[in-house]
Amino acid sequence: MKEYGTFPIDQCSSTDDLSHPCFNTNSVVHGMIAMDDVSDNNKIWRMLFAEFLGTAILLFLGCGSIMWLNGSTNSSDILAISLTFGFTIATLVQIFGQTSGCHINPAVTVSFLVSGQCSFLKSALYIAAQCLGAIAGIYLLEFVTPDAVTKGLGKTDINTLLQPGQGFVVEAFITFILVLVIHSVCDEANRSNIVTPSISIGLTIAAAHLAAIKYTGASMNPARSLGPAVALGSWSNHWVYWVGPIVGGILGGTVHTFVLKRHTEEASSYDL
Repeated sequence: MKEYGTFPIDQCSSTDDLSHPCFNTNSVVHGMIAMDDVSDNNKIWRMLFAEFLGTAILLFLGCGSIMWLNGSTNSSDILAISLTFGFTIATLVQIFGQTSGCHINPAVTVSFLVSGQCSFLKSALYIAAQCLGAIAGIYLLEFVTPDAVTKGLGKTDINTLLQPGQGFVVEAFITFILVLVIHSVCDEANRSNIVTPSISIGLTIAAAHLAAIKYTGASMNPARSLGPAVALGSWSNHWVYWVGPIVGGILGGTVHTFVLKRHTEEASSYDL
């Protein structure tokens, strides 16, 4: 499997169908289902465990940075939350990038699905693991946190001054930006242009939180919003945190693959 930094790059190859379980050019149906993806039980379980544990850690640390604020969202609190999510993502990429690609986000997984870099079956399993990990992480956080400060559990919600449609646009756009960054750092053509994928992605997460946390909570991740919603049984405007990021992920993956991505024969044509 090709790798860049900490990321396995699951690009399709006719010479390496087993380690690149994507859309097989010889069989569209076989590629979409990609039973080879799960034929190696040890490999697929390691990947799913990495997605489960990574998402659980994200919820525990990220939402943990919000728990003690008691509704306060001054500038220093927003900075602390933003840096916590950014540093956490950067750390998780370093830990799990070589194992599963460290998607830990259904929107990211869908973006690789629509760009032909991840099979339908593998995507479905990843998303299931991410959702279960998010629920486990938030329940663990609730268990270790005093009852007096557990209200909210870091749940994302739309600013009362906004309409759900506006929240959808915010979530779609910041997820679009995040996915563009992720696909760019996974692009071999950018190898000489970037240093560490984990830093690039972590800084993007932090920047998106700084800009959008007062709009929607800056989720960018359906699993991140699912965990607190399940624990609290609160589903108001929850669709925004699925539809928005998924749409943003689809757009980001599509734009990078068909517009921004430089192919081998084009790699030097843009150089000055």
